[in-house]
Amino acid sequence: MEWQAPGVVLDVRPYGEADAIATILTEEYGAHRGLARGAQSRGKAALWQKGNLIQAHWVGRLSDQLGSFSAELVHPAAAPIMDDPLLLAILTSCCAVAEGALIEREPQPEVFDGLVHLLARLPLGPVMLADTIRWELRLLAGLGYGLDVKACAVTGMNERLAYVSPRTGRAVTEAAAGVWKERLLPLPGFLLTDSVGNAAEWVDGLRLAGHFLARDAFGHHHRPLPQARLALYDRAVQLALNETT
Repeated sequence: MEWQAPGVVLDVRPYGEADAIATILTEEYGAHRGLARGAQSRGKAALWQKGNLIQAHWVGRLSDQLGSFSAELVHPAAAPIMDDPLLLAILTSCCAVAEGALIEREPQPEVFDGLVHLLARLPLGPVMLADTIRWELRLLAGLGYGLDVKACAVTGMNERLAYVSPRTGRAVTEAAAGVWKERLLPLPGFLLTDSVGNAAEWVDGLRLAGHFLARDAFGHHHRPLPQARLALYDRAVQLALNETT
């Protein structure tokens, strides 16, 4: 058995002295693991960096075996943003979320496509936090945990939506929230438009997506939200604080 496909490197874990177990995300084969021989060597370490877009070749005796990877570099995602801690945090968070949340070998073409475009556009700067949040919500939807923010769960109205129920994932208007406002999650306005929002809205968006990622995508498997995702939220909070001072 073998296949070739473009893939994004999600995770690389040492295996022996020079090899590694790599996880990549492809359009057709989903999140797929394999043995990457020599991935820790000086000549191949740069190839097997998280976020890199590669042309992967997988070979295994049987389709359900671990198999082994070889690859060629297509686009080094981390290289253009190496001096920007926030953008690197976005990259590592997205890779960690995809690696931990996606079901192995289950195709998620929209998640793959969204991640490839997101990583390619990271040099645009902090505004990519908006795309990151949209991608996380797309991942949740792909897993069957999509939010419903098209209309108010109480009134049915589709205007002045301001909150999301942390229990149902449905939107609620400012008026309908009433005394329950403090128990609801803020719905950032940029998720209802084509805008990019601002730092305060990105914090709200990360909090919103993070709640459902932690409860559904990771909680159902009794795993915590990845540390890289928690670190990204902290950086977004600091960005918002810096903008207000």
